[in-house]
Amino acid sequence: MFALLFVLAGLGLVGYALMGGDSPVQKVVENATTDGEPAVVAPTDTTLYLTVPKMARVEDLPVYDTPLNDESSMETSAQHVQDTGFPNFPWEEGSNVYIAGHRMGWLGTRSFLVFYDLDVLENGDQVLLTDSDGTKYTYRVFNEYVSGPFDWSPTEPVPGKSVITLQTCTLPDYVQRLVVQAELVSVS
Repeated sequence: MFALLFVLAGLGLVGYALMGGDSPVQKVVENATTDGEPAVVAPTDTTLYLTVPKMARVEDLPVYDTPLNDESSMETSAQHVQDTGFPNFPWEEGSNVYIAGHRMGWLGTRSFLVFYDLDVLENGDQVLLTDSDGTKYTYRVFNEYVSGPFDWSPTEPVPGKSVITLQTCTLPDYVQRLVVQAELVSVS
């Protein structure tokens, strides 16, 4: 009798895991039974990989999704600040994927001089972002400017566009912020 109860309880847990919460099975069922747009199924690993062909040190650079007050990802690579703008991942239409990187960084890590040459980017230059599932997002630079260190407008969505925003400190004093924005042109 106890064995039968354990088997039934186990089957109930398996069923709940497959059908409850944010399970892939539930999303497939929702997509098949609604008339609206299909639900976006985002990667579970939010690490992004950045490549900027015109920049010397930005090839398959890991970009870690961390809260604003957790700059640990910038000590080893670059940071995608959680909850910047809304939505905030490349697989969400209208996103502004805000990525910060050091001008100088730490010797011996991917952060060392990672965005040192961000200022070489010009309108039309290519920026590539790949998510952990291998989807590649291709962007073209359309805007470069300098902002103050407490100006959060670079993190806000750009009306009518899906963009990536790259930011680092200005030279020689690191007081201001250099901002480069690129618009999404293709997804593959």
